[in-house]
Amino acid sequence: MTPLAFAGRAASRPKTKQILDSIIAFLLALAFASASFVQPAKAGVGVNDMTSGSLLLKTKKGDFVEAPRLGADYSVTISGPTGRTVLTQRFTNPANGWVEGVYVFPLPEGAAVDTLKIVSGNRVIVGEVKEKKEAKIIYEEAKRQGQTASLLEQERPNLFTNSVANIGPNESVVVQIEYQETIKQSAGTYSLRLPLVVAPRYNPAPIVQSVEFAADGSGYGAVVNDPVPDRDRIEPPVLDPRKHAPVNPVSITVNLNAGFDLNEVKSHHHAVKQDDKVAQDRVITLAAGDVPADKDFELTWTAKGTAPQVGLFQETVNGKDYLLATVTPPSVAPQGKAMPRETIFVIDNSGSMDGPSMVQAKDALLLGLGKLGAQDRFNVIRFDDTFDVLFPTAVPADASNISTAKGFVSSLQATGGTEMIAPLAASLRDDQASAKTHLRQVVFITDGAIGNEQQMFDVLANQRGRSRVFMVGIGSAPNSYLMTHAAELGRGTFTFIGDGSQVIARMDELFNKLGNPVVTGLEAKLSSGVATLSPAMLPDLYQGEPVLVMAEAAKLSGDLTITGQIGDAPWTVTLPVAAAAKGKGISKLWARRMITDIEVKSTLGALSADVAQKQVLDVALAHQIVSSQTSLIAVDKSPKRPAGEKLTRADVPLNLPSGWNFDKVFGTDQPQLPKSKLERDAAADFLQLAASDTPVTSNQALADQVQLPQTATPAGLLAIISVLMMMLAGVLRWFATRKMAVA
Repeated sequence: MTPLAFAGRAASRPKTKQILDSIIAFLLALAFASASFVQPAKAGVGVNDMTSGSLLLKTKKGDFVEAPRLGADYSVTISGPTGRTVLTQRFTNPANGWVEGVYVFPLPEGAAVDTLKIVSGNRVIVGEVKEKKEAKIIYEEAKRQGQTASLLEQERPNLFTNSVANIGPNESVVVQIEYQETIKQSAGTYSLRLPLVVAPRYNPAPIVQSVEFAADGSGYGAVVNDPVPDRDRIEPPVLDPRKHAPVNPVSITVNLNAGFDLNEVKSHHHAVKQDDKVAQDRVITLAAGDVPADKDFELTWTAKGTAPQVGLFQETVNGKDYLLATVTPPSVAPQGKAMPRETIFVIDNSGSMDGPSMVQAKDALLLGLGKLGAQDRFNVIRFDDTFDVLFPTAVPADASNISTAKGFVSSLQATGGTEMIAPLAASLRDDQASAKTHLRQVVFITDGAIGNEQQMFDVLANQRGRSRVFMVGIGSAPNSYLMTHAAELGRGTFTFIGDGSQVIARMDELFNKLGNPVVTGLEAKLSSGVATLSPAMLPDLYQGEPVLVMAEAAKLSGDLTITGQIGDAPWTVTLPVAAAAKGKGISKLWARRMITDIEVKSTLGALSADVAQKQVLDVALAHQIVSSQTSLIAVDKSPKRPAGEKLTRADVPLNLPSGWNFDKVFGTDQPQLPKSKLERDAAADFLQLAASDTPVTSNQALADQVQLPQTATPAGLLAIISVLMMMLAGVLRWFATRKMAVA
């Protein structure tokens, strides 16, 4: 090689390096461009841009989808003793892909849900009540076929899931749900409660138990006893209110036709406007228009003058007669000296009670302590994920013990989980079960935010003894199903306290009930014909509470007679069936109450689980209502999602109930919660919700065919990069070949 040739080769190397550097820089630029290309389909939307109505869901492959939005409208028509609600839910998909929206929402625990409709353009598709498994299969097939479908399932009597499949890009799907309910009354006050938000529930971890040798000698094994087997279905995502404005706006209209002249009509937690029609009618709407779904709506009304003492209504459906009767027993003053009480106060100081709920609970208990007399005994139990009993046993309600108890209660702070079973069992432990000197009463103060309700019911059924259990529901979104059913099994009553202004009045009302004679031994009979009455076992009643009896018969006639004991005095009232006025929805309410009867018998051990489920299924199908064994399914037969288009599941987020503390519910002071629940930050939680490796159908045979979540892959751009990489490889090979030739 000549010096000149060597010099020329050396001079060319910097230029070659410049070319290679340029090519590499160009490829890196393309790579970054491709990374920015796999971004939300909606331009300019990123994780840091999330606001109300702009929540992002990130798939595991890196692309984003906006969370579906939801708006709800409640239209309630109250006709005397019953109410009919039309709940319209509008699911809106703001993303550019196809979405399945899943929404967990509450309804009144006694609601008879009988109607589901999909409103699609000018068409209305009406749903059918099917056995739960059958409805699920129909829904999954419709989802696979690209058809719009809605599936309404009961998770608890007051907790439902609505799944809506194949909501198109930037499309809205309107779903209507209808239900019937009885109007509650106590001490002359009538009330309607619309639960608007599902409170996060504490779900105890499964307990693994070892088992004994099997009869066939197969050896030891292990079984998992999960107190909340459906925990994945009742844990919807919850927004941190510090990072996200409230979502899921609702509007409410109540058409109130009380059947009597109205006195005061009051909304306790929302500002309302009232339009007076006539003396017996009002139209109530929210003053603010739409409000966030973050606390229950409660409306009460009273009669002008004396409240009605008796109500009798009849309906004929499919050739059968149905009767609804309400009778308020007369008030009788206690005879002689009141019997002393042994009152066990139980207070929930778990994390969900932090804030106003804890203040209300402590105020309620302190007020209860002040109601005790010198002849009474008491004790106090507090619980979170542990529990403490203040005194070794119930102690006299003297000044010293009351002072100690008040100091104990005042120092309580909300923290930890909600392990309710052990403190409940402790409150029912009766050291003097055979004693007749004191009435034993348990006052249980909680928001009821647990998922293992059935465990609590089992404890009450098996260990209640002579105790009567009085549930006091606290906060903006208490678990009403737990409260009402526990009070029924505990032969007590329940009281709701939604804000601090209600503590004194409602605790006074509760203790007035406790101090007056109980109506016991209630029975109802029809004088002619064969009829099925519900409840099968009428509960004991407290002052101001009405007896509610429903009946079904081929032909109702004769008299309905109700008998019982008020204190030591017998009481009888006779109602002529012929005098019954026409009512609405009574057949559905009878069926709903019959299902409750069946479930109570199962809890008490009078029916096996299999028999109870079969009976519930029969009643629910016959009367076309949703239950633990039935669901409502509606399918638009016209396919909408084109073949090849992907489908993403997205759970509609819920607001944290008003007054709740996010960190206390999902923070690190609850170590027994699964890790995924410890950091329930929506900005992180939602990044994992849209796509998973789990098929969107539960049937593995369909899983291979189902449309999985879409991930925006820039195939064209990747092809260009591949070609350029091949060109780069060719250039490098050429340089390598030249180098070898020179050597």
